[in-house]
Amino acid sequence: MSSSTTVVFADMAGSTALFETLGNEQAAALVTRLTQGIGVCVQDHGGRVIKKLGDGVLGVFAQPGQAVAASVALMREHRQWLQSQPQALRVAIHVGLASGEVVEVDGDCYGDAVNVAARLCDLAGGAEVWATQAVVAGLVPARGVGFIRLGHVEVRGKAEAQVMYQVEWREDAEADCTMHSDLMSELNRIDDQPVAEIQLSGPGGQRLRASSGSPVQLGRAADSDLCLIDPRVSRVHARLEWRQGAFVLTDLSSFGTWVRFAGSETAVQLRRDNCLLHGSGEIALGVSFADGNAPIIGFQVSDSGTRPV
Repeated sequence: MSSSTTVVFADMAGSTALFETLGNEQAAALVTRLTQGIGVCVQDHGGRVIKKLGDGVLGVFAQPGQAVAASVALMREHRQWLQSQPQALRVAIHVGLASGEVVEVDGDCYGDAVNVAARLCDLAGGAEVWATQAVVAGLVPARGVGFIRLGHVEVRGKAEAQVMYQVEWREDAEADCTMHSDLMSELNRIDDQPVAEIQLSGPGGQRLRASSGSPVQLGRAADSDLCLIDPRVSRVHARLEWRQGAFVLTDLSSFGTWVRFAGSETAVQLRRDNCLLHGSGEIALGVSFADGNAPIIGFQVSDSGTRPV
């Protein structure tokens, strides 16, 4: 039997490191506790748990609004729990949401929405919820919740890039994160509203100036905002966005991203993780700075009191 539904795939980021740090018994107990908590959250918001996959949970909802509400509640409850835990136990959760036709057979479910939800979960950084356009279309975000347009994102197994959104669940996020990006763009045209800017310079002489109004995509794909033709650079390698008063760089790649700030010899390595960009520095894509031929993007962040001309 086939039906239109919303699939939620929730997974733990860095759970492998837990077993190395805590040992098998303690790590397994923690992972089991967290997956049980995810399952309870799904059920409390009207969903059904289809199965648990080691450190992940696959659930389905009849309505996309229920799936979004469950994901927001899960993230907020998990953040609260993390605050009381030692650093060794602070494992992040990331979630993918997709709507479409699914088929349930012998207690399992199959379909394009299941595959896409799993792929989005992989792409999402720690504490992030990614959703397809079909999930957020027509939804009015609840107070303290926003839908941030990520642009066209390449998803493995799909012939064409698709428009994706990030569900902003942090109640203390800036007000402009509670709106769709087209409305955000309109508000960003207000002349007397200050804006932060970041300037990027690529290895081929490419230059890009971005503001806090919309995300920027870095990668090998031709439609990237800053395109780097190098086999070590993923098609969709990294995303740069304005979030909670700072520019955030998120790695989405196969091989990683490295950030080195001016005045520091130590590089920050990102593997499906993110970091705040401040001041100036360099970003290496696909290989570390130790490689003399690494594709490198320079950046400089400025906080201007006027809008760019």
